[in-house]
Amino acid sequence: MSKNIVIIPTYNEKENIELMVRKVFSLPESFHLLIVDDGSPDGTAEIVKSLQLEFPNQLFLEQRKQKSGLGTAYIHGFKYALRNKYEYIFEMDCDFSHNPDDLIRLLHTCKSDGYDLAIGSRYVDGVVNVVNWPMNRLLISYFGSVYAKFVTGMPIDDGTAGFKCYKSEVLETIKLDNVRFVGYGFQIEMKFNTWKYGFKIKEVPIIFKDRTAGEAKMSKSIIAEAFLGIIKLKIYSFFEGYRREKQTYD
Repeated sequence: MSKNIVIIPTYNEKENIELMVRKVFSLPESFHLLIVDDGSPDGTAEIVKSLQLEFPNQLFLEQRKQKSGLGTAYIHGFKYALRNKYEYIFEMDCDFSHNPDDLIRLLHTCKSDGYDLAIGSRYVDGVVNVVNWPMNRLLISYFGSVYAKFVTGMPIDDGTAGFKCYKSEVLETIKLDNVRFVGYGFQIEMKFNTWKYGFKIKEVPIIFKDRTAGEAKMSKSIIAEAFLGIIKLKIYSFFEGYRREKQTYD
């Protein structure tokens, strides 16, 4: 059994899902895939079910009844991964903005180099690694990360990055049921908690490309949550103990 699992939340990704599944399973390292689908009306889950016949011991599907936010989808996936004893747990988008080939670089950063969280970073080298993204999205994302770094103090250039590899110990330590945010704020909160618990973090430069199929899921409420949530996150941190205690999810 593979020790590595990639969690991909989906909502209306029928144009991308089969290509992504086949790409991940073609990599020279062994990965399992967990698709967390939020009731996609376009038939994304049905495509995954058909692919499970071809990849019965590698491809897994968790279906939720409705779209409930990126953060809750990942929390659902994290708990699944911990229950099933995976050692390296990945986050990745389905739209190929994250290059699946980089999964291997993130894995080696944790497995071989000894880091607890490897972040596929768009901004560790500035903004030159972002390709074909609309200027407004780029500015929101980049300055959102600058703002998060300034307010929280965490030494991470891409605070909103959603391409990551966690060692299982990190997710066993963070109290997943207490994570507050669901959009950009979720990505920042998870990195902030990882840092505050004293885990080793490494940003790995990646090339980020805008999706070519399907629709982006950005909304004004997600941006607002992140902007205000970062301040709340910093305030809440003054009252947290950040003592490492293993959490279990049956």
